[in-house]
Amino acid sequence: MAVTASGLEKTVVARDNPLTILSGLDLQIKSGESVAIVGTSGSGKSTLLGILAGLDLPTAGSVSLAGKRIDHLDEDERAKVRGEHTGFVFQSFQLLSNLTALENVMLPLELAGVDNPGERAKNLLTRVGLEHRLEHYPRQLSGGEQQRVAIARAFAGEPDILFADEPTGNLDEKTGESIIELLFEVNQGSGTTIVLVTHDMDLARRCQRVLKLHGGRLEEIS
Repeated sequence: MAVTASGLEKTVVARDNPLTILSGLDLQIKSGESVAIVGTSGSGKSTLLGILAGLDLPTAGSVSLAGKRIDHLDEDERAKVRGEHTGFVFQSFQLLSNLTALENVMLPLELAGVDNPGERAKNLLTRVGLEHRLEHYPRQLSGGEQQRVAIARAFAGEPDILFADEPTGNLDEKTGESIIELLFEVNQGSGTTIVLVTHDMDLARRCQRVLKLHGGRLEEIS
């Protein structure tokens, strides 16, 4: 399994009152599968994604990523697992503003010690249609172009699992549709497992499974 969660609980304290976000949640995602998690605003979708990706810890329960249990690891150990197995695409793009498009994609490759990171980064940016934007900074790019850079960066390390949090959320409808097409097109050749959170049902329906988060638990709707 690419992702496994068992008995997942998440409780936070808001204004001195405990708030249960996840309650006894179980989930299994096979390698190579694409899964969308939908739900109302505030239902805990992004919280769940963060826990599955090892960015946050559950209050109780277990989480395994690429066959490795991560809920008992410290941040440095979780970061190592994330670096080896995952890629991320966020609604806010999260590009480094002082780096060019090329440098943003090169950075994870350099950190991983990949040979010829510049060449691989150029190939990825060409693949997402940005070969003419290599030396542009994020502020010089449209929202759609920034998300294309983010997708190239996410696939740079050839991740086993791609996590995406509202990847079309900051984009207009037409641009969002092109990003959806690009995300699955780039993924086709890699066989990467995709786990995404979205309010966009067109995007959700592109996935093999659609799960709805409600009352702290998941139910399969397609």
